[in-house]
Amino acid sequence: MSFFLSILLILAALYVAVNWSKSKSNSKSSTDKKNSGYSKWIGGGIGWAFGGPIGALLGFSFGKIFEDMNAGRFPKQSTRHGDFKISLLILSAAVMKADGSVKRSELDYVKGFFLQNFGKEASEEYILMLREILKQEINVREVSMQIGQFMEYASKLQLLHYLFNISRADGQLTPVELNLLVTIAGFMGIQPADFASIKAMFIKETDGAYKILEVTPEASNEEVKKAYKDMALKFHPDKVNHLGDEIRNAAEEKFKQVSEAYDQIKKVRGFK
Repeated sequence: MSFFLSILLILAALYVAVNWSKSKSNSKSSTDKKNSGYSKWIGGGIGWAFGGPIGALLGFSFGKIFEDMNAGRFPKQSTRHGDFKISLLILSAAVMKADGSVKRSELDYVKGFFLQNFGKEASEEYILMLREILKQEINVREVSMQIGQFMEYASKLQLLHYLFNISRADGQLTPVELNLLVTIAGFMGIQPADFASIKAMFIKETDGAYKILEVTPEASNEEVKKAYKDMALKFHPDKVNHLGDEIRNAAEEKFKQVSEAYDQIKKVRGFK
């Protein structure tokens, strides 16, 4: 069952749950208290049944959002998302909490990313969900494995590149954050060479350009040329066209870094 269908089922069940609890709580304030909180727990259970660990996180978050809407804390509105965006939200929360505290710089980066790529209305919805997910315990292993099972490889690479950006939002990549990224990549099924390539885009080393192209400095010019063609194909923005123009545009940065690495090697070696 797809994530999208799972989420629709979660929302439908939550709608019934919220309205049921509301109809039962009109007479006494004590009844209000008793019914308060049902939605998020019902949502979590339904989410796990239909969508694994990701579904459970979403169900709980949607339940809390429905409760807040029911209490008049913010206006009702529809939430739009796709599999990639949901995975991005959950792993964003995991990375942001990696070192024990959510930094303002990281939250600002996420807000800016969503605002730039998805627009004001959608970004507000996603950040609302992110705030709820940040309050929950995230089983990184199970979530990453579920993403690895259902997401195609090019999208996983783009997701990892985005997570590196979050980790570097405060100007540094701590060992704790790097270890978490290694864990996420491993459970998603990303090849070590591809992880090293993306890592080299953020952590500058003397042979970083070669690592981005997944070759060694001892590689011949012909091997470098072939490696560039292979990496340009692997990281080409067209690979994530199905995720929408917003994600494709974000993928341009990764593709540009591959081209820059190749240009740097050509300049040093003096070939065209």
